[in-house]
Amino acid sequence: MISVDLSRPGVIEFVPIGDASIGFLTVAALQRDIPYEVRRVFWTYGTPPDVTRGGHAHYRTNTVLVAVSGKIVVSTELVGGASEEFVLDTPCRGLYLPPLCWRTMKYTASAVQIAFESTDYSAEDYIRSLDDFRGMRNPSG
Repeated sequence: MISVDLSRPGVIEFVPIGDASIGFLTVAALQRDIPYEVRRVFWTYGTPPDVTRGGHAHYRTNTVLVAVSGKIVVSTELVGGASEEFVLDTPCRGLYLPPLCWRTMKYTASAVQIAFESTDYSAEDYIRSLDDFRGMRNPSG
């Protein structure tokens, strides 16, 4: 079972099987390697390097991102202002993103990203305004 602090973004290491002579296989066993029940899986590809994706947070959704190919730089911010940057450049590393975690992603031209999410799609689950998100820190302000 993985150990990741579910209150903040964190790296999950998946175990690669194989070697350079035959290639590799990496397994993400649901509920063993992913710290929640997966309800939705999607992937992004063909994103031009000058495009930033993400630009949102979720109220309820947990996410694990994996760069299956290429490199993805993920910038995160939590309610309260703590921010971090993560580089995903191997398919045996994932990034856990909790609810209420703002994220933006920059991709190399060859990047393919797969996302494992804890909820079905719901437009109401998205926080799409960074100002609104940052305002959650200080509701009286």
